[in-house]
Amino acid sequence: MTLRHLETKRGRRLAYVKTNGSGPTVVFLGGLRSDMEGTKALHLETWAQANGQSFLRFDYSGHGISSGDFEDGSVAEWAEDAVDMLGAVTEGPLVLVGSSMGGWVSLMVAKSLGPRVAGLVTVAAAPDFTEDEWWAGFSEQQRRTLQRDGRLELPSDYDDGPYVVTLKLIEDSRRILVFDEPLELPMPVRFLHGTGDEVVPTTLALRLLDYAEGSDMRLTLVDGADHRFSTPDCLALITRTVEEVVERSKRGA
Repeated sequence: MTLRHLETKRGRRLAYVKTNGSGPTVVFLGGLRSDMEGTKALHLETWAQANGQSFLRFDYSGHGISSGDFEDGSVAEWAEDAVDMLGAVTEGPLVLVGSSMGGWVSLMVAKSLGPRVAGLVTVAAAPDFTEDEWWAGFSEQQRRTLQRDGRLELPSDYDDGPYVVTLKLIEDSRRILVFDEPLELPMPVRFLHGTGDEVVPTTLALRLLDYAEGSDMRLTLVDGADHRFSTPDCLALITRTVEEVVERSKRGA
């Protein structure tokens, strides 16, 4: 298990760590401003190593130790990073695990890679948050500031400083909005969400479940769990859910 870098065709240098093992390859897709050293990513890596499971974690451009500046990116570009990474360093079927913004990215990857995505697990998925949560929730003053300055600072619930929202992040991400087009998910899909999530409301999880089309989809709500979804019980639930989806993906192969 070694830290490696991928030079993409778009000129981005993406850091990744891959655990070799049996397929399908489980891929962790992190959230906004998170990196591959997060609690959920490392927890799943430990599980994969203990079970001989192929596993991949990586940093989007502008995140972690990958190249680029966060303020130069967008969700659309981070989804491109994911597709480029998976095309270059993985083979065969994939089970995607998308956290928060990574849930949105996972839906775009599933759309792009089609049959290669054999299973999908999301944790507090936040599709279209730049439009439906941020832009729709901005005051007229905030919108004017963003359009004038190209950036806007929002308070964060965590200790890593304010969120910087750029005009590019809003506008460029509009080209991959989930709820603008049909969403077909023919693979086993499990959505996990906490009722105590104050960042992404549970109404979005219910909307996603209702909107997506698929024959094997379930939503699990965890009473009181917050957006981090990283307590021991939550991590254990993620593990059990990934194990279930991996097994169901094998039976469907």
